[in-house]
Amino acid sequence: MQTPMIDYLQLLLDSCGEDAGEVASYIPELADADPDRLAIAVATLDGEVYVAGDADVEFTIQSISKPFTYALAIADRGLDAVLERIDVEPSGDAFNEISLEPGSGRPRNPMINAGAIAAHALVDGTDADGRAERILDLYSRLAGRELSIAEDVFESELSTADRNMALAYMLRTVGVLDADPADIVRGYTRQCSVSVSVRDLARMGSVLAAGGLSPEGEQLIDPVVNRQVLSVMTTCGMYDSAGDWLTSVGIPAKSGVAGGLMGVLPGQVGIAVFSPRLDEHGNSTRGVRMFERMNHDLGLHLMTSTERARSVSRRVEHDGIAVHEIAGDLHFMEAERVLRGFAEEQAGDDPVVIDLDRVQRANDIAKRMLLEGVRRLHLDGHDVRIVDPWGVLGSAETGSGELVHGEQAHGGFVPASFDDVASAVRG
Repeated sequence: MQTPMIDYLQLLLDSCGEDAGEVASYIPELADADPDRLAIAVATLDGEVYVAGDADVEFTIQSISKPFTYALAIADRGLDAVLERIDVEPSGDAFNEISLEPGSGRPRNPMINAGAIAAHALVDGTDADGRAERILDLYSRLAGRELSIAEDVFESELSTADRNMALAYMLRTVGVLDADPADIVRGYTRQCSVSVSVRDLARMGSVLAAGGLSPEGEQLIDPVVNRQVLSVMTTCGMYDSAGDWLTSVGIPAKSGVAGGLMGVLPGQVGIAVFSPRLDEHGNSTRGVRMFERMNHDLGLHLMTSTERARSVSRRVEHDGIAVHEIAGDLHFMEAERVLRGFAEEQAGDDPVVIDLDRVQRANDIAKRMLLEGVRRLHLDGHDVRIVDPWGVLGSAETGSGELVHGEQAHGGFVPASFDDVASAVRG
């Protein structure tokens, strides 16, 4: 059968209605774009990508590049050094306005052009081409394929980059920019001229949604850096319509003047749409409409409360052996409920089995909480055994409990049956 997701995305495209707005005419190559192109893609954290419309049509990434270059600048220089040059306050201004902090001269945030130019300058590289190549390499790894720069758009955009050049010289004057302004604007323009499709952008967004982790399990962006990027996207990503966007749509997002719009719902999905006509804020008109519809239909809002987990952990007994069966991904709240179950065990030498067979992922906080729970059960006198077939807690340090598993394979563990555990407990 075909998944209903594809039918739903096609329904979204069909329900967009008449398009308003205009293409970005101030850049000659973008002025010639087909205004009727329309596409959407939704990427899950494990690598599934659903698409509809002109999903393979490429367009330039433009300002959607800003969050990713900001992440690279932080990785290269450290957050404190970046914050010395770029603030994180919403500007309330259009993307190309002069929005600098009084006194320090810092750009208000890295999502407006002044802040993005400063962020580009903080990326390590000997010259414009060197920085652009490092940036392109990161984008390619995020997209899961080798991307390229649209040279025609680059040349066209650079020929009309007078305002960005003025911003760069102004940043140099106030001490925010150390490098040659012309060199930085050239590199920044190449960064904005990377060709992508909605497939690429949705996958790139899904990496941000997964805390910087690719579907293949590679940590492409440090989780702390990833959190910083998403925070700034939430408050500043949609420029002077950021407040309205957050309340009405509630998905951290970034738009580009080529008509692309990328959204990130942490822990869930990356979403990308493409439609070249723009509204007065520089955002895709039909793209905004599709995000609003998804919010209405699917409840995809950052502030929507999820139903509390009621069955993350349960205690059962098998032949007199207490077994804590745990299911689902574990974060702070889920781990707290698990510990609450551990706390119900009375001190004594009765065996306790912790069964993680239905858990495949736990963040660092949850791991530490569970291991501390194991340690305390052991201190109470219990013979603690852990069934961890997927290596959720790691194969080395498991508190004071004994890890019960089969042979190692494919970087994980062959699941042990409860019979194996019961036999081990009985000795």
